[in-house]
Amino acid sequence: MVLILGRRLNREESETRDSPAVKRKVLPNNPTDAFDFNCGSVHSEAILQVFNEFRDCRLFTDVIISVQGREFPCHRAVLSACSSYFRAMFCNDHRESREMLVEINGILAEAMDSFLSFVYSGRAKITTENVQFLFETSSLFQIATLRDACAKFLEDQLDPCNCLGIQRFADDHALKHLASRCRVYALANFAEVAHHEEFLDLRREELEEYTASDELAVGKEEMVFEAVMRWVYHSLEQRKPMLKELLHHVRMPLLHPNYFVQTVEGDHLIQNAPECYQLLHEARRYHVLGNEMMSPRTRPRRSTGFSEVIVVVGGCERVGGFNLPYTECYDPVTGEWKSMAKLPEFTKSEYAVCALRNDILVSGGRLNSRDVWMYNSQVDHSELPACVRQ
Repeated sequence: MVLILGRRLNREESETRDSPAVKRKVLPNNPTDAFDFNCGSVHSEAILQVFNEFRDCRLFTDVIISVQGREFPCHRAVLSACSSYFRAMFCNDHRESREMLVEINGILAEAMDSFLSFVYSGRAKITTENVQFLFETSSLFQIATLRDACAKFLEDQLDPCNCLGIQRFADDHALKHLASRCRVYALANFAEVAHHEEFLDLRREELEEYTASDELAVGKEEMVFEAVMRWVYHSLEQRKPMLKELLHHVRMPLLHPNYFVQTVEGDHLIQNAPECYQLLHEARRYHVLGNEMMSPRTRPRRSTGFSEVIVVVGGCERVGGFNLPYTECYDPVTGEWKSMAKLPEFTKSEYAVCALRNDILVSGGRLNSRDVWMYNSQVDHSELPACVRQ
């Protein structure tokens, strides 16, 4: 049967058409006679839903995927359309393209079940229990959208108790962005991270990477020393030979002198490790000499609020003749200048300046030459509070 669609003619058009003496006019196509219909994603979703129903009923299925002895009836066309892995398997002249039963090793049956649910519905329920094997399965079958969703889920789950394990997982699977996020998180929360079981399972090079970083967030350097010693004592026989390399990254000169004497030098393991004596000697010298003794371990970590700065004391105007009372410091890391305390006796000139640990001493000069002023960095940043007369 042929169905012809047209529009109803009015009387004048009908009479004209019936009259043989009148020629027929050809009218141009009216754009309103066509309608470009698009139902959007509803159409594809409906087809996928039907295919999923076919899969459940084993209708039109032409391949069976076997994983751990469990069989999954599927459609080659659907698998090939979703995964380049299956497209290469079924569309080339491989043995699997002709066989009804295809066995896949190296994945879990429940992972295959979750994967097929995503293939036939476009949806997946990612949980802390299945995210790892679901990621590995989507990586194997080259489903980038599902793999990226698993990586984003892991990033949202970062916690002091799991960030190190997630970082190792990310490193093993070349997830550079996720590994970087884990590392930043662990550095920022090191004080908490160091108290969890995952910390004790770190490899030596991983622990050294953290303890050597200037970005390690600790309130005081004692936390770093205690974390290292906890890691060593966790497996003493295997890790004792690594003690020197690990303590090399602990900034022992910045430990409180009392803590250094009582805890560090009093530790039985360190006392019986002659290879560590040089590091101990360095810390003792710094406690005595202060900033006159410099090494990579005397540089404060940024989280402590301290940094090595260049201090400029006094000076005069460019035209000369007028002494300036200003004291400023420059931070090479941030590139910023900051104002410090002003010199109380700003008329003094030709004075001597020296540093003792984190304090600054100003002495001598043409006027009041017997005065010694000390800037105490631990007390105040608004004035030079201490004056000592000789």
